[in-house]
Parts: sequence; structure tokens; C-alpha cells
Amino acid sequence: MNVLILGAGAVGGYFGGRLVESGVDVTFLVREKRQEQLKQQGLVIKSIHGDLQLEPKTLVSGEEDKSFDVIIFATKAQHLEEAIKSLGPYVGPSTTIIPLLNGINHIYRLQEVFGNDKVLGGFCFIETTLNELGHVIQTSNSHQLIFGELNGQRSSRIEMLQQVFSQTKASFKVSANIHQDMWHKYLFITALSGITTLMRSSIGPILEVEGGEELTLQLFNEVASIMRAANAPIADDIVEKQMNIMKKQDYTMKASMLRDIEKGITIEADHLQGYILTLAEQFHIDVPLLHIIYHHLKVYEVNINNN
Repeated sequence: MNVLILGAGAVGGYFGGRLVESGVDVTFLVREKRQEQLKQQGLVIKSIHGDLQLEPKTLVSGEEDKSFDVIIFATKAQHLEEAIKSLGPYVGPSTTIIPLLNGINHIYRLQEVFGNDKVLGGFCFIETTLNELGHVIQTSNSHQLIFGELNGQRSSRIEMLQQVFSQTKASFKVSANIHQDMWHKYLFITALSGITTLMRSSIGPILEVEGGEELTLQLFNEVASIMRAANAPIADDIVEKQMNIMKKQDYTMKASMLRDIEKGITIEADHLQGYILTLAEQFHIDVPLLHIIYHHLKVYEVNINNN
């Protein structure tokens, strides 16, 4: 099996590196600048689960015309359309696409372009970033990649993928209810990214100050109310469960969106908070805190575009 990782950043670099480490044939589709960086110093991973340095195989868009068995879509959501355009030569009749983007709307777009049969559900739980040298810095106990058929079936390709992925140091897990799991992740990451970017802080201090826990719970409830109005398949007790998970996070835990803001780069505001707000407007749900967070993020985007 040959695997193409779209992006060799914090997420793609980590999971792709772990696959290479286990003997899987992996190629990274990257921009020219990242390709040159990887050629000069290799792919360097610094992780609490074990460090790794390797010389990865790379491609830049249009460099070759060959299809891959599996494409793991590990780019940021704001680069979705650009990434779709670059994938054309690498998607064959039997290619399987596993997207790891935050949110939900990208699934519909990928199905529209490549066909329903090619797209699995997928997401990950990991805290990782690139440092100034381009090294992947992975700091969380969790380093899970979850995938599955969107219809919940246990297909032959799922069996094959699980077998191929099973020997890695990272955790590759199959979900029998990936559609619900993706909505649950969407809820969690929208709340985590929203509250940490609004406060410009890791989650620990936010929950520590008076009123911080209540404000976080309000955000969870606002987002969940939109999802329920849209008939998203979320569990009745999901807010309570996710608040408990939030309170158990490391004191220094930050959403990747906050790390991107600290670097002064583009963010996923439209794909996360923006998309869920379109549903709120469609179903006439009042979500004042979510509106504040979204406009706060849009002001940030205006400022970085003007600099």
C-alpha cells in the first residue's frame, strides 16, 4: 500500500512520520519551500512518545502523475480548495481519502469533487505544532487518528487499513460511528478554539478564574444547541462529557488555532465558528458568545491581512 500525506506540517508530519517509522510506503505532498527544508534536515519529530528523524519521500504539486492507494488529507481547512486542486493527478479509481480537517463541511466538498465512495470519515486528537526550524513538536499524551466508513460499515478496506496502520507508535483507531464522532469532535474543537482564542490563553487559567468554567459551558451549550437544531447526531449528554474532558486537560493545553494566532498566520475561523454560525442563522438560534468569538477572529484576520 502506498500512502500520500497531503501536508508535512504538525499533523501530517507527525502521523506520516509514524507510518514511515513502521515501514509503510509514505510520500508527502508539500510546497516547494517545505520540500527544500525536508531535503536539507529531514523530517524531525520531537515527541513525548519518542523522537524521530527520517528522510521522507516528497512531491510538489504536478511533479508526478501517479495515483495512491490512500491519501491522508492533513492540511488546514483554510487551504481546502487549493489542496483539492493539487490532488487531481494522485487520485485513481481505487484511491481512499481520509480527511483529518477540523469541522464537518469539508466532507461534503470532498464527496462532491471525488465521489462519495472515495471519502472516509476521519479526525485526530493531538497537540502538536511546528517550531521555527520546521520540526514537529508533539506534547500531548493523546496522539490518536480515528477513521471509519461514513455509513458505519466494517468494510474490507477498513480491515486492510487497520492492519497496515496497526504497527505504528501513534494510535490509529477504527470508529463504527465516525459520523457522530466527527460532530462530537467539531463541538469540542469549536469550544476549545473559541474560548482559548477569545481569552488568548491556554485552558488552565480560563477554567481557574471565577466565571471561566461557566463561560466555557455557555459556549458548549450554544454550539450544541445549533447542532441539535440541525439534527446532527450528537449524544444527549455530550456537553457534560466534553466539559469533564476539558477540565481534565493539561493546564497548558491550547487549541491549534491559538498557536496559529500566536504565529500570526491564517486560521480556520470560517470553517469552524463560521460554518456553525450559518446553521444558527438558518435555524434562528441565538448564540451571543459564539458571535463575539467569531467576530473577534475575523478582526484578527483583517489585521494580519493589513500587515
